[in-house]
Amino acid sequence: MKTMQWLVKREMWEHKGMLFWTPVVEGAVMALFAATMLLLALTGDDLHATLTVNGSSGSVSHVVGDALGNRDLSQTARLMANTYMTAASPLFLTLGALVFFYCLGALYDERRDRSLLFWKSLPVSDAMTVLSKAGMALAVAPAIVVAVGTLTSLLLLMMLCALLAANGVNVFGQLLATPDLYLTPLRIAALLPVYALWALPTVGWLLMVSAWARSKVLLWALGLPALTVLLAVWANKSFNLMLNTEWFMEDVIGRVLLGVVPGYWFLFDRTQRQAMSESGANALTSADLLSYSWATLGGVSVWIGAAAGAAMIYAAIKLRQSRAEC
Repeated sequence: MKTMQWLVKREMWEHKGMLFWTPVVEGAVMALFAATMLLLALTGDDLHATLTVNGSSGSVSHVVGDALGNRDLSQTARLMANTYMTAASPLFLTLGALVFFYCLGALYDERRDRSLLFWKSLPVSDAMTVLSKAGMALAVAPAIVVAVGTLTSLLLLMMLCALLAANGVNVFGQLLATPDLYLTPLRIAALLPVYALWALPTVGWLLMVSAWARSKVLLWALGLPALTVLLAVWANKSFNLMLNTEWFMEDVIGRVLLGVVPGYWFLFDRTQRQAMSESGANALTSADLLSYSWATLGGVSVWIGAAAGAAMIYAAIKLRQSRAEC
């Protein structure tokens, strides 16, 4: 256990700029931009119109409209408590890119700079090393982004409440008394196991390519799936094989390349996507998001993909054992 902890710390030391400082800086920029927009709104004649003109999200404009329209503040507070984590959406989208490029270079970079020879001289197995990198991608990096996203969202929420208070509408009391204010971050954190299972095929594929490719690792990671799709389409049309190429592109290639994008499971699981659309996007709360996300684990496809991802991680371990340099 201590060996794995030190390996994870090593990964954090080596990739702190990518996995830690990138979301922190992005969150700070988001907060600064939001503060600027809210200050402009505060000095404007029409708060609601100013927020809308400056491109604020529809949920923010809706909340401001309800509050300034002297509607039920408790209902407005519940809406704010349930939706304020959506402000961190850019951070969650960035998570997909961070995990993708981290995995892509995780095993290739150490061969390219010859540091692999040093690490292999230590009493640490290849399996432990590869698993520590997979753990960084599937657990540590998402947890960091969730933490930064929560802090950023809370800061933006407090800014909005302060702006409303400056305009004579005080929702602090109702908001702080709303349980969803405290439960929403916990619900987002509860999605981490779901994310890990759906991201496993992509993480496994990228680690395997990273351990195998001798150069141009990005080209191999994207080119092989693209070539497979082209060959499938060509064979289907040339030999009239009646293959479902659309299913192959969406359910196989899509999962291999896009699994690290948070929320991708809703694009893949048609049953839950339909249930969400029937419930109404405007009525979707953090509790609904948690429920629908965990419901996707009831299908067999997620477990098949997870098994395939685990097999590719095993292949990455074997490839690392056999390759000491590019």
